[in-house]
Amino acid sequence: MPSYDELRTLLEPAATVLLTVECQQGVVGPDSALPELAREARSSGALTNIARLVAAAHGSGVQVIHAIAERRPDGRGANRNARLFRAAERLPVRQLTGTTAVRVAPPIEVADEDIVVRRLHGLSPLAGTDVDPLLRNLCCRTLVVTGVSANVAVPNAVFDAVNRGYEVVVPADAIAGVPSDYTPAMIRNTLALVATVASTDDVLACLKGPRRA
Repeated sequence: MPSYDELRTLLEPAATVLLTVECQQGVVGPDSALPELAREARSSGALTNIARLVAAAHGSGVQVIHAIAERRPDGRGANRNARLFRAAERLPVRQLTGTTAVRVAPPIEVADEDIVVRRLHGLSPLAGTDVDPLLRNLCCRTLVVTGVSANVAVPNAVFDAVNRGYEVVVPADAIAGVPSDYTPAMIRNTLALVATVASTDDVLACLKGPRRA
């Protein structure tokens, strides 16, 4: 784990953006298309921790971006080149544009200044979406990645951000995947090699703590 001073340097509010990945009702809500993942996101405390981080970001001037995965009712433009995409087409809950399923899930609160980025294709919140140019226009240096899942979208986000030159911070208790023991293994063996891993409390301490003049 990084020291407080190291983490606080990375998390300068004017140069930090908090990204929530697929924290939408159709993924982590009570009527999720992926009930096992939704249960893990809630029972692990990850969803609560994401809400805490978002609230702190709102209070400290850190920009929040919510990355949402959705599809058109006619499926135009959606990927079908992997088993994951084909299985999603058969799920009872589909992430359709304009439906409740693609709204950010409670207890996360979306503020007026937040940016919601919606994608119709692919696995990554960054690749081929508006997120990267938005980060550059926001003068982002450090991206804090939270959300689901540790199996697919979160590592995609981390790798793509690192490849584009951003520092990445991953609050280990603010991401979730299935099965429950997969997330710590992914963090320890993969994400820790390319990102700064911290706890939600550590990040909150930096966001809320005093700054040097």
